[in-house]
Amino acid sequence: MAEIIDGKKISEEIKTEIATEVKSLLDRGLRAPHLAVIIAGDDGAALSYAESIEKQCKGVGFISSVYHLSSNTPEEEFLSTINFLNNDDEVDGYIIQMPLPKQISIEKVTAMVDPEKDMDCFHPTNMGNLLLNKDCYLPATPHGVIELIKRSNIETSGKKCVILGRSNIVGKPLSMLMLQKGIDATVTICHSKTKNMKQICKSADILIVAIGQAEMITPDYVKDGATVIDVGIHRINAPELPKGYRLCGDILFNEVSKKCNAITPVPGGTGSMTTACLLLNTLTAYRKKLH
Repeated sequence: MAEIIDGKKISEEIKTEIATEVKSLLDRGLRAPHLAVIIAGDDGAALSYAESIEKQCKGVGFISSVYHLSSNTPEEEFLSTINFLNNDDEVDGYIIQMPLPKQISIEKVTAMVDPEKDMDCFHPTNMGNLLLNKDCYLPATPHGVIELIKRSNIETSGKKCVILGRSNIVGKPLSMLMLQKGIDATVTICHSKTKNMKQICKSADILIVAIGQAEMITPDYVKDGATVIDVGIHRINAPELPKGYRLCGDILFNEVSKKCNAITPVPGGTGSMTTACLLLNTLTAYRKKLH
C-alpha cells in the first residue's frame, strides 16, 4: 500500500508558521495582512471556497473581505471593484473567484488586476515572470503541489514528471514550476488530444493528474513505485451515505494506491494546500510593503 501524502497535515504546518509570524507582527503594533475575494453570482463551489478562505484567514490572524456581487453586475461595476482594491493600501492582495458571469470579460479583468496584489497569478505580467523564473506570486494550486512535493521529500531532480491537463490555472504553470532549477524534473504534458496517453503516463516517476474526469486514472496508467498527485475533485451522488454524496479525485484511489509508492487522497490532499498557499502569497505581499 502506498504512503499517503497528507496535504491536510502539511497545510496545517504552513498555517501554523503563518500564524506565528502574524502574531509577531501584531505584537510589534503592526496591522494584520489583509486578503480580499471578489465573487459575482451564486455558484455553489465558488461561494464555498470564499467561505473557506474567510475561515482560514481568521485562523491565522488575517483580515479578510468578500465582495459578493450579483450575477447580473455590469462589467463596469465589476472593474470598478477591482480598481477600488488596487488603490486600497489596507488590502495586500485579492483573488477573483471564477466563473465570471458572461457579461464580464475575463481578458479585461485580468488586465486590470494589480500584479502586486494578484494572489492567484492571473495577470499576464505574473504569468510571464513565472515563465522566466522571475519573482512573482505563484498560482495557488500549483504552488500547493510544489510545497507538497518539497515537504514530503519527494525526489524530483532528473525524474520524469507527466502532467495530465493543460489549463492556465494548473497544468501550464505547474509544468513551468516542475522545470525550474531546484526542482529539475523532465516534464511531459498530456491532454485530451494526446495519443498513447496510457503509455506516457506509465513512464512517469511523478504523475500529476488535473484532467477533470472523476476516477479516470486506473492502475494501468501508473508505473510501479511512482508518486501520484491528484488535483481533481468531484462530488459523486451516493444516496447510501449520510451526506448523499462522496468526494473523489481524477484517480481511482483504492486501486492505484496499491501500485504506486506515494499518493495524495481526495479530500485531504492538494485541495488543502491551495488555500494555505494563497495565505502564503498574501503574507509575501504584506512583507513587501514593510520594506
